[in-house]
Amino acid sequence: MQSCEISSDSADDPLSRGSRRKRQPRIVVIGAGLAGLSAARLLLASGFTDITVLEASERIGGRVQSIKLGCATFDLGATWIHGADGNPVYQLAEDHGLLEETTDGERSTGRISLYSKNGVAHYYTSGGQRIPKDVIEEFSDVYNEVYNLTQEFFQRGRPVGAESQNSVGVFTRNVVRKRLKANREDSGISKRLKLAMLQQFLKVESCESSCHSMDEVSLSEFGEWTEIPGAHHVIPSGFINIVEILARDIPKSVIQLNKAVKSIHWNRSFSEEIHYIERTFADHNVEGQEEDEELGYRVRVECEDCEFILADHVIVTMSLGVLKKYHETMFHPHLPEEKVSAIRMLGISTTDKIFLEFEEPFWSPECNSIHFVWEDDAESESPAYPQDLWYKKICGFDVLYPSERYGHVLSGWICGEEAIIMERYDDETVAQTCTELLRKFTGTPRVSGPSACSDSSPGDTPPIRTVTQGRSAQRWLRCSQLGRWQSTHSETPEDPEVRMGQ
Repeated sequence: MQSCEISSDSADDPLSRGSRRKRQPRIVVIGAGLAGLSAARLLLASGFTDITVLEASERIGGRVQSIKLGCATFDLGATWIHGADGNPVYQLAEDHGLLEETTDGERSTGRISLYSKNGVAHYYTSGGQRIPKDVIEEFSDVYNEVYNLTQEFFQRGRPVGAESQNSVGVFTRNVVRKRLKANREDSGISKRLKLAMLQQFLKVESCESSCHSMDEVSLSEFGEWTEIPGAHHVIPSGFINIVEILARDIPKSVIQLNKAVKSIHWNRSFSEEIHYIERTFADHNVEGQEEDEELGYRVRVECEDCEFILADHVIVTMSLGVLKKYHETMFHPHLPEEKVSAIRMLGISTTDKIFLEFEEPFWSPECNSIHFVWEDDAESESPAYPQDLWYKKICGFDVLYPSERYGHVLSGWICGEEAIIMERYDDETVAQTCTELLRKFTGTPRVSGPSACSDSSPGDTPPIRTVTQGRSAQRWLRCSQLGRWQSTHSETPEDPEVRMGQ
């Protein structure tokens, strides 16, 4: 039988030397992603010494994970520094020389292809035809005009009409379709292509917002998102370098890996039990009830391995997905209503990237991305695909740039329920499916098929190494029939013992 332990001491803990007012406050940080590491680093730099970081997984970094394949580094999670002006992550990377090998072409400013600002995006229909440049530009102008309208509901306080259902997806489809159909100069074929492109653009938007569908995203709050000025920067040596910089000033003894948290008792919800623990474990020279009261910790963190950790404060930086699943059973007492409301109203989903490496490119030198436009999606509402058609949610592939660093690699995008379905398949199946899609849309039968062997004999098709991975995520506000929802999710509760990481 596993025994439970009470942890109430540390190497620097002066608890046994005097009362609480003579000791450092004990602070537990839950999560060793960027937020948790930043919190611990700042606390240590500010003179706090009694810090413990609890991380459920076997590594630090959270959604940041970089891997080496050959000579190149690929980021499985966070990839870009979005914007430079006033961005602390950019400043950290710049100060430590992480952007010295970043090429001008990698400092992308686009919304569709983030890997390179150079080149041209190629759009292909499911019939294997490349969509003409003028059709793409005409549609992009209409779409971007409507996208700007979606921002105004929050930024200018415009009322949301009932027909939009307070949904970015519903509003965008309705307005774009009306404008396209009202254009009498547009041919029927061109108009149908643009209607199909609308669905592809919304898939890209869903990947950027990390939601299953833009229909789920609140129109009244969509414009709250603020872009930091400047380009999107890639760190050639991997985003994991940011994690390592943050962790550099944190003693290894502070971070405990494989330490999942089961529950957090805060606001002195267990005061009687804590007093018993303190009387049992505190220095026996401490005398008097008054002094014993001063020793009292305000928080008890219970770990899955049955260890209890006592603290004065806890900073919670676990992901929104974990909070959604466990907040009702994890916190004792329950979180304040404004926190619970924020957890419920904010949305989060799955976005996966798919890396395909080819020995030789089948795309032209100027191509920076390949986008899939399914013609049969033209008149549908938000596409909901059967499980066996999960691949229709793949919106396209970006070309990784520069090829001198990465080789000939494409990075595909898929989000929502279809991404979760894809994760059930092995890499070989996903690679084969993606290869068939690339053949179908580009009309290029010579796209080489995947091989499980990296040492194909002469005459065999060139091998493709595939890496299927997720997950990255953004937070977004769910649709609400109640109109505008006050953004209280960034506020901290009145009681100081629990802080929710942003």
